[in-house]
Amino acid sequence: MGTPAPLGLQGAYARGHRSNYDELRTRLLDVANDLLASAGPESLTVRRIASEAGCSTQLIYTMFGSKEGLAEALYLEGFERFRRRLEAVPHRADPMEHLSLLGPAYREAALSEPGYYSLMFERAIPGFVPSERARTLARAALNIVDRVIADCISAGRLVPTQPRKVADTLWAAAQGALSLERAGHLPDGKTYEIVTTAAIRAFIARPQA
Repeated sequence: MGTPAPLGLQGAYARGHRSNYDELRTRLLDVANDLLASAGPESLTVRRIASEAGCSTQLIYTMFGSKEGLAEALYLEGFERFRRRLEAVPHRADPMEHLSLLGPAYREAALSEPGYYSLMFERAIPGFVPSERARTLARAALNIVDRVIADCISAGRLVPTQPRKVADTLWAAAQGALSLERAGHLPDGKTYEIVTTAAIRAFIARPQA
């Protein structure tokens, strides 16, 4: 009796195991992300993704429902990957030190995942608009920044205010510097460090006289 042929994407999915489903879903998202980064949004056709992944177009429709569903899955996967990178930053007893380490981790995530980043923040897929649910989940993925900022406020290191206000200011500074760096207008991450540090310093609590 011969050795069974490899299952491949289609056969593994047909078996219905959850672990296989998750692996296949991740594989398809990786293929789509690579295409977006290397060949642009016009490459994100269901047929092209299926061809690159070695599966049928029906499998993609079954998993994501439509091309728009795939785009939203990519959008959410990008934020999930950012979340994991930020959560992996070792906890520090000093919340200000912890906050200072989140900035470089965010930049590293952005530069190492250019396809996801462009979809998340640069409208890389024309016409794609994330649903309100997706936007809510995406912002929640970055809640670690809000939590660490809240710890800084509780410790008296930052002025009493809504953590989200500080987080949004820091986010805006980071995104501005990252956009310029990705476009080739900045040679390295020095400006990113300067503007994100300045954003945090704008909320530093001053010692009482």
